[in-house]
Amino acid sequence: MREAPNGEVSIRAQATARPDQLLRTISESGSISVKALVASELVAEALARRPHAPTAGNALGRTMMGALLIAVGSAPDDADDSNIESVQLQFRGDGPLGSLTAIADSRAQVRGTVQHPETTLVLSDGTPDLARAIGLGPLNVVRHRPRWRSPYTGTVPLVSGEVAGDLTLYLTESEQTPSAMGLGVSFGPEMADVAACGFLVQALPDATDADLARVEKNVEALPGLASLLEGPLTPDDLIDRLLLGMGSRDRHPMSPLFHCPCSRDRALRTLSLLERSEIVEMIAKSESQEVICDFCGKDYQIAAAEMPPLLETERDR
Repeated sequence: MREAPNGEVSIRAQATARPDQLLRTISESGSISVKALVASELVAEALARRPHAPTAGNALGRTMMGALLIAVGSAPDDADDSNIESVQLQFRGDGPLGSLTAIADSRAQVRGTVQHPETTLVLSDGTPDLARAIGLGPLNVVRHRPRWRSPYTGTVPLVSGEVAGDLTLYLTESEQTPSAMGLGVSFGPEMADVAACGFLVQALPDATDADLARVEKNVEALPGLASLLEGPLTPDDLIDRLLLGMGSRDRHPMSPLFHCPCSRDRALRTLSLLERSEIVEMIAKSESQEVICDFCGKDYQIAAAEMPPLLETERDR
């Protein structure tokens, strides 16, 4: 399979309410896996936490959705906390966006950050120029479960600078799973009325040539995501189109959420990475230190009186 021709598109913001949902299923024959996602509210919440220019916000929204589509379904449905899988995507292109990171888990929680959120590059028609904004370089994907001895890391080159296209390349080449992914994000005036959706189609081990040909035909026939969103699009609608003529088994819904696990303790651990001399100086001058979470923008003010234990932490390392 290959990337959907309309996978990277600009979606016009719509007034129609579409509750966020990630739906996954397999074809009736058990040969094709499909995940479909509507995540307008999630992307809107992520972008509301920190200022983003439209191009940066578009890239971040697509990256978070891509991480969700890969992570959900990767662990058993009855996974306990020791078996939840996390997936980290990091685009390290040479474009002005800098690094672009998203972390999702198999329970459909995701967060993301972009190094230069002020970046704005557009094409002649005014749509975001993600290829130039991201640029070329490596895409690193890290999968991890608490019970694993070490994370699995895969790296592929960024060949297009387009999020869905490069993730399709990773899944097909690094994980040896023929895949097709489509992602889209757009905004109304002043980045209001966010619209976002995506899908991931993957061949399972028992897929026949006929199965692959049929689902490729369905992917190619899928209208642009923008035109689909002009109506009340749901993940069910996407799955119906992607598995046309193939049928589907039970469909399993999940509610994707923007979730950042930052805390005051994590902020203190971040501060402990400073040079010992810097911490000593702040304590001596009774200076507080601001620590801002890159993912959610939460601001932690660390008073000088909280810093002496950091010197013990630094010495013990």
